[in-house]
Amino acid sequence: MKTVLSGRTAEVIIDTDGPVVIIGESINPTRRRKLVSSLQEGDFSYVLELAASQIKAGADILDVNVGYPGVDDAKLLPEVVIAIQDNFDIPLCLDSPNPSAIESALKVSAGKCLINSVNGKEESLRALIPVAKEYGAAIIGLCMDDDGITNDPEKRVSIIEKIIDRAVAAGIRAEDVIADPLAMAVSAEPQACVITLETIRLVHRKLGQNITMGASNISFGLPDRESLNSAFMTLAVYCGVTCPIANPEKTAAVARAADLVLGRDDYAIRFVEYFQSRNS
Repeated sequence: MKTVLSGRTAEVIIDTDGPVVIIGESINPTRRRKLVSSLQEGDFSYVLELAASQIKAGADILDVNVGYPGVDDAKLLPEVVIAIQDNFDIPLCLDSPNPSAIESALKVSAGKCLINSVNGKEESLRALIPVAKEYGAAIIGLCMDDDGITNDPEKRVSIIEKIIDRAVAAGIRAEDVIADPLAMAVSAEPQACVITLETIRLVHRKLGQNITMGASNISFGLPDRESLNSAFMTLAVYCGVTCPIANPEKTAAVARAADLVLGRDDYAIRFVEYFQSRNS
């Protein structure tokens, strides 16, 4: 299954049979005081710096989140989208819990964006699926609903199925729904990673969707997060993750290595080219 996203002219194909596509996570004010302060001042230079560094490190798509306390994200998110797309030709993943901010950003964006995210709650489905249809966007379907977050992988899959069914009924193609199985902190729930991996496996086998996840969520609160994230992402890619949301500076090498050992990189061409580009 292929999900196609685009910037002004650049096109990215997320393919269940293809190499890992990285959605760069770094344009997010969470734990980034410098980003908050620069956005508050209406200065987008640091946003553009983060965009450039992620693209250089291997990001194929950029997640854009401008949420911080007191922000008018319905005003700020489209402004940041314009600033990024004036400087970089890359698909964007619009990340906000505010449907008005998502719609405002879609109105000014070039190409085909990804919405992060729609969940199984009725409020979310009713607010965002019509917006995605109107502006031709793809969506991330997050497996939580009005009953909260379940630890049963089968129930998580059923929530994804519900989101797909509602999207298709609204005229959105099934391939434009990317599943998010919910990667949670293993420090808080010892079985969190196992539950997520089983959900990924089931979505891949039963539904055939492209799959994303917040790749660093599982290591929150633990030491040596990079090693833990790398181990988990490798297992997740093996189970079916195709487009993790991650820091490319820390995960692109892992993704290239996973593609190589899974037979998705003939003669290690992409693997070698990646490291050559990093050293140039």
